[in-house]
Amino acid sequence: MEMLMVELNRNAAEPLYEQLYTGIRNAILQRKIAVGDKLPSKRKLADYLSISRTTVEQAYDQLLAEGYIEALPRQGFYAKSVEELAVEYQRNQVPVMPAVPDRLADFSPGKVDTNSFPFSLWRKLMREVLDDSNTSLLESGHPQGDWEFRNEIAAYLYQSRGVNCTPEQIVIGSGTEQLLPLLIRLLAPSSIFAFEDPGYPLTHTVFAHYDRSAVPIPVDGEGLLVQKLHESAANITYVTPSHQFPTGAVMSAARRTQLLKWAAGHPDRFIIEDDYDSEFRYIGRPVPSLQSMDRNGRVIYLSTFSKSLMPSLRIAYMVLPLPLLEAYRETFLLYSSTVPRTDQQLVTLFMKKGHFQRHLNRIRTIYRHKRELLTASLTAFSPYVSVSGDQAGMHIVLTVKNGFTEQELVSRARSKGIHITGLETFRVAGQPIGNPQILIGFGGLAEEEIVCQIEKLMASWSIKKKTAHC
Repeated sequence: MEMLMVELNRNAAEPLYEQLYTGIRNAILQRKIAVGDKLPSKRKLADYLSISRTTVEQAYDQLLAEGYIEALPRQGFYAKSVEELAVEYQRNQVPVMPAVPDRLADFSPGKVDTNSFPFSLWRKLMREVLDDSNTSLLESGHPQGDWEFRNEIAAYLYQSRGVNCTPEQIVIGSGTEQLLPLLIRLLAPSSIFAFEDPGYPLTHTVFAHYDRSAVPIPVDGEGLLVQKLHESAANITYVTPSHQFPTGAVMSAARRTQLLKWAAGHPDRFIIEDDYDSEFRYIGRPVPSLQSMDRNGRVIYLSTFSKSLMPSLRIAYMVLPLPLLEAYRETFLLYSSTVPRTDQQLVTLFMKKGHFQRHLNRIRTIYRHKRELLTASLTAFSPYVSVSGDQAGMHIVLTVKNGFTEQELVSRARSKGIHITGLETFRVAGQPIGNPQILIGFGGLAEEEIVCQIEKLMASWSIKKKTAHC
């Protein structure tokens, strides 16, 4: 093959060598250049196409690197045989994600108040962490997380939640969804997991992904129905006792005692306590953690900085009972921590200097004001709506009594650009009882817009009050 015609566009943005490479590659794939055919020499092809030898050399080098051609000493370049040819996979077109409609109001329960975050202080502390002398950042660190960070967390948990633990028992991870699979692998493969119904959807999804048997257990106004747990074959149960998600129920003292007695009844039983937003309680005294009441090492404590700082930080932690800690070290001690040391040291500094507690006090006041404003604005629409689950956390549950189904309420609101979620979204086995219930998150709402947004939501449901502000 003395000549090879490849169409080149000298005015195109794509370099000439890439055009030449593409042309020859396609000719080989389409069998226009047969297997074993000799390609023109670099000099002859450069002269024929009126391009530089460097351009041809770059194209040939790329074809060689990808296995489309081979170079034989003193003979030249040849198209490779089919058996050795790099397979050209057809690239499927990436489906276009549907556009998310503009939201005039967003009552998502996972939102936080972004305006209250101390960015200037965060930047200052980051500069301290990134000091030239802090060479520890360049090392991988302990697989459970930096000791100093775990020590700060242990002190904070004891003071705020009564959790009894040492830094050795704490494992840092990049979110609950990363820590739960570790727990699943620590517990016996024959374990059967129980989860709240309705409940946090991540839990049963993770159990299913790891082929673990899981059963839903109903909840009521006092939390998980422990009697139903006894009736199941489960030996591990996942609960959110301080502020049940999504109902907002706080597990009663009697129910907590029943649950701890259930766990103590067999050595293979454990409770996974997810204390995801316990920092925010607005009515009465703080509810102690289950772990603080546990005398038998049966409670695995989980929490996160997602609500107290920011969801994007991706830092969560778990406190392992001593028997599981030994199993963890045997299984995962060679693993590296999934949380960057820069983030660990930054939050450590934030806690050690007292900024974390001050930040919590400030945003707790902000969320309390929002909650009060939200519940007060909803009283004007009584008796069509009533509020529950408002003792703690960053969302309430709204029971609606105007004749619409949950699906109709959600659809009507979203047609007006208002994002809400119905409680039935989080139910697995149970049947809806009574009037529809809607989750109303207030963390991401500005105080000045709460009243108007509630009025717009009520208007989408055809619920009116005598005097409107918007």
